[in-house]
Amino acid sequence: MKNQYVLITGASGAIGRATALKLAEQGYSLYLHYNSNGEAISELLQELKHYNIEAIPVQADLSQPDGADLLSEQILSLHHLVLNSGASLYGLMTDVNREELHSMTQLHVISPFILVQKLLPKIMRGHAGSIVAVTSIWGDTGASCEVLYSMLKGAQNAFVKSLSKEVAPMGIRVNAVSPGAVETPMLASFSKGEKQALEEEIPLGRLADPREIANSISFLLSEEASYLTGHILRVNGGWYI
Repeated sequence: MKNQYVLITGASGAIGRATALKLAEQGYSLYLHYNSNGEAISELLQELKHYNIEAIPVQADLSQPDGADLLSEQILSLHHLVLNSGASLYGLMTDVNREELHSMTQLHVISPFILVQKLLPKIMRGHAGSIVAVTSIWGDTGASCEVLYSMLKGAQNAFVKSLSKEVAPMGIRVNAVSPGAVETPMLASFSKGEKQALEEEIPLGRLADPREIANSISFLLSEEASYLTGHILRVNGGWYI
């Protein structure tokens, strides 16, 4: 995919890193977005030197009102977009404060909307392109003690479905990957027993590897998915069908 640029938001995380390595292997050039974990991006850039691609780090805090504007200003040529930034918030709905409400909504809904709004004209120049959002199983079915997160991930799914209809005449496809439980730092607070109990709930009997999510993202970006748009691809080991 020479001369095709992909922006991956949240590239410093486990799924973002796996996606970057997968796409680099296929020859895409990459914009690697991060907020505060510059060390992880530096390590990723070292790994990407094995591939003959251009990899450009871009920094912005998408939980802040000006984050999407600052990020979009750093992007020149663009063909594809992976919306992968996110953060979880566990606790009772009644304990969520206003600051958490606004910052989580900004990160998961407002910033992705503004980012697509700003970058869509660049993607449209090629009369083809693909946008993939990384949502969540909780956006499909909802989770107790993750009401805000579930609500926002459900909003992302609705965004994907509606945007796909709007931009399809321009040759742009919009889809989502909806992971279940993935072996990422988001589960770092889980004890060994809690992880085991979680795995027992999943029909395939294990957590997903970030590379399995990256493979699904890569597929949706590719021409192999040329007739797929508005689709929420559930990659959850059969946990929710």
